[in-house]
Amino acid sequence: MNVKLNDNVLVITGKDAGKQGKVIATSPKHGTVVVEGVNIQKKAKKARRANETSQIVEQPGPIDVSNVMVVCDACSKPVRVKHSVEGGKKVRVCPKCGAVLDKAYAGKKGAKAAEVKEAPKKRTRKRAAKKAETTEGEAE
Repeated sequence: MNVKLNDNVLVITGKDAGKQGKVIATSPKHGTVVVEGVNIQKKAKKARRANETSQIVEQPGPIDVSNVMVVCDACSKPVRVKHSVEGGKKVRVCPKCGAVLDKAYAGKKGAKAAEVKEAPKKRTRKRAAKKAETTEGEAE
């Protein structure tokens, strides 16, 4: 399955064709995704306590993964996902503009560079310092 959590997708078929949304949940076993604002279903919610009221709740339902296409962030076009290896990792790539679609991979690359620049903070042991002060006070 080429669609992952938090991807922007375009619905290409069905009653919600043409709508764009963010992927809320994925189910690779069933081959479905839940997209924000797409395939809205109504569900009756029963009151469980005395102070609650019964109501009808609208929630997005799952749609088949074959009915959506990933939207590239760089070129903002729906694309078929291409795979390539960058830095020893297999990543998803936009075939039209060549941008990396994996946000987690792009974020880790920048985070590692920031970690290298920062010097590690020195830790002091508070308990050891207190014991040393008390032993000096008792010796006087």
